[in-house]
Amino acid sequence: MCGIFGIFGVPHAEKYAFYGIYALQHRGHESVGIAVSDFENIKLVRKAGLVLSAVKREDLEGVSGSLAIAHVRYATAGRSGGFNAQPFLKRTIIGDVAVAHNGNLVNFKSLKEELLSQGESFDYDSDTELFLSLLGKGREVPEGIVLHPEDEEILPYVFYALSRIKGAYSVLFLLKDRLIAVRDPYGFRPLLMGRLKNAILFASESCAFDILGAELWREVKPGELVVVDRKGIRSYLFSQSQRKAMCIFEFVYFSKPESFIFNDWVYGIRKRMGEVLALEDDVPADVVVPVPDSGIVPAIGYAQKRGIPLELGLIRNHYVGRSFIEPTQELRDIKVLMKLNPNPYVLKDKRVVVTDDSLVRGTTSKKIVSMLRRAGAKEVHMRIASPPVISPCYYGIDTPTKEELIATKFSVEEIAKFIGVDSLKYLSLEGLRGCVEDYKQFCDACFSNEYPLEFKPEVERIREHS
Repeated sequence: MCGIFGIFGVPHAEKYAFYGIYALQHRGHESVGIAVSDFENIKLVRKAGLVLSAVKREDLEGVSGSLAIAHVRYATAGRSGGFNAQPFLKRTIIGDVAVAHNGNLVNFKSLKEELLSQGESFDYDSDTELFLSLLGKGREVPEGIVLHPEDEEILPYVFYALSRIKGAYSVLFLLKDRLIAVRDPYGFRPLLMGRLKNAILFASESCAFDILGAELWREVKPGELVVVDRKGIRSYLFSQSQRKAMCIFEFVYFSKPESFIFNDWVYGIRKRMGEVLALEDDVPADVVVPVPDSGIVPAIGYAQKRGIPLELGLIRNHYVGRSFIEPTQELRDIKVLMKLNPNPYVLKDKRVVVTDDSLVRGTTSKKIVSMLRRAGAKEVHMRIASPPVISPCYYGIDTPTKEELIATKFSVEEIAKFIGVDSLKYLSLEGLRGCVEDYKQFCDACFSNEYPLEFKPEVERIREHS
């Protein structure tokens, strides 16, 4: 997961970065960081926790500048918590450089071992540090690229680093006088550009521009590197793959519904998923109930297509903090009740279709179904607006191992029995693929087991839990 944000050319860039990364809080809850430059020095704020609670006013008072990058993290490589909070900052051959990364590098382990054998030291255990460690190891200019004079001293080192790295990456580099934005040739993770008067912005999703009153400009193209400095904006297409592999799960779950990514609106795709699911279904029902929040938009499409009323049978508590004391199963179950509460007014004596975005392990769905039954639902039919998750992701999503995925071990009927529903139905893979403009430009490996980029077994368990 993870979210990244960058801005160039505005006074108090650190405050814009604070609000920009706050808008991307849904992409990572473990830590937050902001790196700021005043064109002379780069200063850093990194904290464990959520943006609003972790970063205080006094943290930003001493880090004012005109360009900044920011990051919220959900660990997929390296320990979780504050230890690996980004951006990382390091002295390199091209000066101090800070980096913020969304994605996952499939050659992380072998490349790190190679650098360690050459005497390189590492301060963190996240794959993101490789972007900085490789700066200074070589110079390269991709064939056909003519560098602007302002970039001749810096970009060959960046291009070399990128040539050694394989995997999914949308990444922002902050130097003292410029921003560099890069997206991998497959385009796995989203990265967009925005404009706010004379300022240039970058973000994982367009919703980060909305909070600042900025306008969405365009997407950073797969295989594109963009430089922004006082001389202007320069773009280089450094690498192209034969196919794109944009993550379809961004539409299913990660991105906010009001965001624009991958040349489409999340809300429209998510609603279409519900509509197609309805076309594939004929179960008799009195009411459609979404699991908030990610199940709401598919539920709208499903309910409208089938002509069944949509009601809020599950109410979300938006003021839930982290729960630390969970020594028994009974207390662990309270966590679900803290987040969701059933609405008997809607549910009692009703045949309920409950919609959710995905079903991974099944444990949360089981608790939700139990809640609906206790609130008086006569029948509960679970409808999932995506296909069964049958394979882990190696490109930047913290999905479980194959052994932990319930759909790899049990049939649909067995899963239905486990979670306690009268029936269970998933959106078909063909149905999901039909919801996007050209499914061949997307990665759906978690649903199809068809991986677009080769990986080695070394990446199967790269996350080390603290």
